[in-house]
Amino acid sequence: MALSAFDLFSVGIGPSSSHTVGPMRAALLFVRGLKDAGALADTASVRAELYGSLGATGHGHGSPKAVILGLEGQAPDTVDVARADEDVARVRATRRLRLLGAEIGAAHEIPFDPEGDLVLYRRRSLPGHANGMIFRALDATGGVLLERTYYSVGGGFVVDDSAEGAERVVPDERRLPHPFRTGAELLELTRSTGLSVSALMLRNETSWRPEAEVRAGLLDIWAVMRACVRRGLTEEGILPGGLKVRRRAAGSARRLRSEVGHAAHELEWVTLYAMAVNEENAAGGRVVTAPTNGAAGIIPAVLHYYLEFVPGADEEGVVRFLLAASAVGMLFKENASISGAEVGCQGEVGSACSMAAGGLAEVLGGTPEQVENAAEIGIEHNLGLTCDPIGGLVQIPCIERNGMAAVKAITAARMALRGDGRHHVSLDKAIATMRQTGADMSVKYKETARGGLAVNIIEC
Repeated sequence: MALSAFDLFSVGIGPSSSHTVGPMRAALLFVRGLKDAGALADTASVRAELYGSLGATGHGHGSPKAVILGLEGQAPDTVDVARADEDVARVRATRRLRLLGAEIGAAHEIPFDPEGDLVLYRRRSLPGHANGMIFRALDATGGVLLERTYYSVGGGFVVDDSAEGAERVVPDERRLPHPFRTGAELLELTRSTGLSVSALMLRNETSWRPEAEVRAGLLDIWAVMRACVRRGLTEEGILPGGLKVRRRAAGSARRLRSEVGHAAHELEWVTLYAMAVNEENAAGGRVVTAPTNGAAGIIPAVLHYYLEFVPGADEEGVVRFLLAASAVGMLFKENASISGAEVGCQGEVGSACSMAAGGLAEVLGGTPEQVENAAEIGIEHNLGLTCDPIGGLVQIPCIERNGMAAVKAITAARMALRGDGRHHVSLDKAIATMRQTGADMSVKYKETARGGLAVNIIEC
């Protein structure tokens, strides 16, 4: 499967890539399918059913909101986050849904009761993945016009399990100049070509778009990350969802600025940058999946560390960082999972920590072997990390966890650069271990809010 850096880094809406971005994309795919089949005008009602982890924590992760927005034609990368809640409130108040209205203008409006037509099954799962959805469109007689089963498989990726042929969301099978599926293959390619990890990735990216567009696109991704950090460092108040979690990044940043010696607090700034992103994510703001929303703060925080505290850092380094990080991320996507509902938080925060460590090692002058070593350290020390969000919200422990992992990524890169790239545990072995650990992990620790902190802390 050919994966692009832009598959791993995509602009979306909080609080979750698998529970918000994925369902919104699935709902949009479904209603577009209705239009393409010529059945939109005949649709009298739509029913959406969410299963497994989506059913268990969907309300806390904004899944119903995402489905409503997607059915109305909204896409994660373009939805107006400032008015999204207002749009959903309109649907709930009027019990009317404008199918594909945001996309085609002349909306086909139908009755829609979010309480009865959008059902979350907390204890039932579909066979293909922990994040399953079924959408049905019915005509005025109750006949089924279209039915689709989708799976949100992590990082905003969506698979259509019921379509056939060209309608099915299929892996990109194009041939890349330097294809790799394992860390060992990646290292062998760097040796045989003499290319760095980022340069090799850049060659592969030009299979989709010209080099200038790759660079510009990655800098656009960085601009969204940077804007998210800026917003997170200015917004204050209480996060939505009922836990009454205070936003802390802005106040802490204000206090840090008043202290002497910016560089003396570099790791505190890194922690705040990560928390700022994940507070924005928890508030339903605009974020970049990196590779997921739940872990969206780690890579931006480490990139800020690079630009603010590393002499000679520049935009070319940002491009190289993101390319190298995406190479690492592809290994997780190919050989394990980046879905918290499938393997726990080790697949989200763990993979993001590994990606950030590899990206930082690249721009600090590391060899490909040192980049691989840094990435391995990043995931090795996140193995077994559970996903146990209190109240099903991407707040506790998620926000602080991003800050901790950002610092850990920097430490991993620095440790790897002190060595020569030789180490006992390969990145491939660590990823395989993560996959096996996720398979052994009880489902209550995989984004269901039925274990760990989620049941040992009283919601208030």
